[in-house]
Amino acid sequence: MLEKKTIDHEKAILIGVINREQNEVKVSEYLDELEFLTYTAGGVVEKRFVQRVDLPNPKTYIGSGKMEEVEAFVNEHEIGSVIFDDELSPVQQRNIEKQLRCKILDRTGLILDIFAQRAKTSYARTQVELAQYEYLLPRLTGLWTHLERQRGGIGMRGPGETEIETDRRIVRDRIALLKKKLTKIDRQMETQRGNRGSMVRVALVGYTNVGKSTLMNVISKSKVFAENKLFATLDTTVRKVVIGNLPFLLSDTVGFIRKLPTQLVESFKGTLDEVREADLLLHVVDISHPNFEEHIASVNKILGEIGCAEKETIMVFNKIDLYTHETIDEDDLTTEKTNKHLRLEEWQQTWMRRIGKNALFISALNKENLDVFKKRVYAAVREIHVTRFPYNNFLYPENLDEY
Repeated sequence: MLEKKTIDHEKAILIGVINREQNEVKVSEYLDELEFLTYTAGGVVEKRFVQRVDLPNPKTYIGSGKMEEVEAFVNEHEIGSVIFDDELSPVQQRNIEKQLRCKILDRTGLILDIFAQRAKTSYARTQVELAQYEYLLPRLTGLWTHLERQRGGIGMRGPGETEIETDRRIVRDRIALLKKKLTKIDRQMETQRGNRGSMVRVALVGYTNVGKSTLMNVISKSKVFAENKLFATLDTTVRKVVIGNLPFLLSDTVGFIRKLPTQLVESFKGTLDEVREADLLLHVVDISHPNFEEHIASVNKILGEIGCAEKETIMVFNKIDLYTHETIDEDDLTTEKTNKHLRLEEWQQTWMRRIGKNALFISALNKENLDVFKKRVYAAVREIHVTRFPYNNFLYPENLDEY
């Protein structure tokens, strides 16, 4: 059993690249998120390295000069992990590891490691283990000797701690076994969903750490685990909620993130079925985050990939209590007004205005504007319910205020 402090104080450095697809500002934002991911995994970032490259070096991703700079810093400061913001090929990962002689992770590996930490139930652990094995399979060569030499810490949780076999056949057999196990569990969960009857199903979706679990706790008066870290929730939680006297099922699902590993999307297919089968989506957004528009785009992209892009959705802009905007001095004629200078009221008059009644602004933590939220959700659920059960129309008034 590893001592907790070994994980908590592991030193790491981050590496990002500027290219045609991401400028210096974007790279800085991505590395901010990567640092939060590293913190969530139990590491502390000592330094960031950024290089401008049009095409990644096929051997080491970054150039030889920058690699020497990184190597000197790693040796001088006893760095345990070097984490790249973009996915490395197996060849690149092996070459970099050979030169730096420490753990090398990319964004995918780091996210998989966090999922391994957070997985509590047998179902979640099986999903994560499958994703890890599929990620590790092409990286087996030369990996196990490194694991034997330096175990524990970021990137070493899950199968890496126990599987030292170099035989690819053993790993493939394990992958086949896990897929078979997941198929069986998925069938059981499908049966459970079928046994819920014809109640309206509502699913909370959104970027990771936007407050979905906090909102779930407030609405359902339950105690779903919520924490200010990424991927606090992996297992789908379903609660019966009643607004007025109208009952429906509310699901809290795993959060999305930019560059979400393909292995995880595939492994968490059963979990994402809750989203697919929902009648209504509540897309929760952390409006206090400076890049919330990008977060919305990332979530919409994944929703499109799982066939949910056209599903009825209410946008819930959360954390309005934390929202701040930059100000411009009246005498400053050089600074151009951007989205960062918009007040909350001004945001509501932008593209959000086109969403109309399907744009809500709340603070789940402070329970601000929850009455408006409940009225809108009630109206949407009622519309679905009376379409499904027309003879129940008289039971549920159109306006929640009539109760």
